[in-house]
Amino acid sequence: MNILLVYPEFPDTFWSFKHALKFISKKASSPPLGLLTVASLLPTDWNKKLVDVNVEKLTKKDLKWADYVFLSAMVVQRQSSKHVIAMCKDAGVKIVAGGPLFTSEYDHFDDVDHFVLNEAEVTLDPFISDLEAGNAKRIYTSTEYADMKETPTPMWELVKLDRYASTNIQFSRGCPFHCEFCNVTALFGRKPRFKTSTQIIAELDSFYNQGWRGRVFFVDDNFIGNKKYLVTDLLPALIDWRKDKHDLTFYTEVSINLADDDKLMDMMFEAGFDMVFIGIETPHEESLAECSKQQNKNRDLIKDVKRIQRAGFQVQAGFIVGFDNDTPSIFQRQIDFIQKSGIVTAMVGMLQAPAGTKLYERMKKEGRLLGEMTGDNVDSTTNIVTNMNSKTLRDGYLSILSSIYSHDQYYQRIKTFLMEFKPAKKGAPVKFQDFISLFRSFYHLGFLGPERVHYWKLLIWAYFRNPKIVPLAIKLAICGHHLRRVCELHIL
Repeated sequence: MNILLVYPEFPDTFWSFKHALKFISKKASSPPLGLLTVASLLPTDWNKKLVDVNVEKLTKKDLKWADYVFLSAMVVQRQSSKHVIAMCKDAGVKIVAGGPLFTSEYDHFDDVDHFVLNEAEVTLDPFISDLEAGNAKRIYTSTEYADMKETPTPMWELVKLDRYASTNIQFSRGCPFHCEFCNVTALFGRKPRFKTSTQIIAELDSFYNQGWRGRVFFVDDNFIGNKKYLVTDLLPALIDWRKDKHDLTFYTEVSINLADDDKLMDMMFEAGFDMVFIGIETPHEESLAECSKQQNKNRDLIKDVKRIQRAGFQVQAGFIVGFDNDTPSIFQRQIDFIQKSGIVTAMVGMLQAPAGTKLYERMKKEGRLLGEMTGDNVDSTTNIVTNMNSKTLRDGYLSILSSIYSHDQYYQRIKTFLMEFKPAKKGAPVKFQDFISLFRSFYHLGFLGPERVHYWKLLIWAYFRNPKIVPLAIKLAICGHHLRRVCELHIL
């Protein structure tokens, strides 16, 4: 059996970082971890090939070779998935689809031959058995959650790692919290499930031994869902493994209560973590209560962010406007919060209701659902009828983006962050690629860019404050270039 695993193209969005990737000669942010895991679950005597459309073209030759195309995607890849499906139908090759997009919207894709939904560790084996017996059904689904201790190491040998800016790994699934707008618990449950530290070290070894040196993204929706397990098992193992591997750094997603645990932050920092993404959502207490974001209530969120920054982490964060309790004052409050906190990479979106969430069901019951969401966090759309006038909401939303990604505010936010940030004592060794990105930033931002005055002022300021933070200042300037381009091309 020849299996072609296909990952559709990401549109030019906030998290694609397409405009920043050009500075470091990379094609995509990270490899398709889900498909690589699926590949490792398939029979060993089947031939497998991966085409990530973000780094290479899907050709007629690829499709002619394949007996089946395995397709996985997120909601934001909906349109590119339809394009891949059309190519497969034209080529006469059968399609097996799974992943978040198809799990929530499988009834919208009539041309897909088989759906293997939910967690592949549970639903893939029954499909393979039926396929080999010649009686495969169209839909395979399950309410059972996988035992991640049985999940095999992804097939990293299928990937050309040098095309990516970072690689990725999954330690856990599930989140103990149950925010109304989030579909994580709908997909993976509220009880976090974990791989063993032995599994994680084996996965790290699998791509480290292939020559990977750089960033590793722990894709967990809440890495600290079980703090005790981290402190007693995984983090000690990572600290020991990384003693002679300072050319790898880690980042992940966490909840704001990381700020409450100095020991946990110290251990994560020692293990090589230097960046976290946090769902802040809003500084408005009533809106936090509305969406059941209990973990963010009754806190000094700016103080918490700065504690995490001082512990050695860059904090990226998500923000939302359009809650029922939001008033027009929320737009300036969001701007003020983002600026004061020094959250350089701030993803601000209008409230959307993903299928399967409590919010989706509430909006449907109240007759306020407008269809499916786009999956693009910053395209100024929503799939619900909001309490706030739609024009007021959109105008206010655009005012946030035009403010926080203006040259003045963005570069000032970098300084606010760097004044708090504690860099690692021993950073990653300088690579030839670093010099290329440095000179490209000099040329595109320092000489051609409209932000050139801000750029040089930042670098001079960073050098005299602490030369160690200059590389990070340059990276953040490059990221800002991408974020502004996304705002300009798709929103403003």
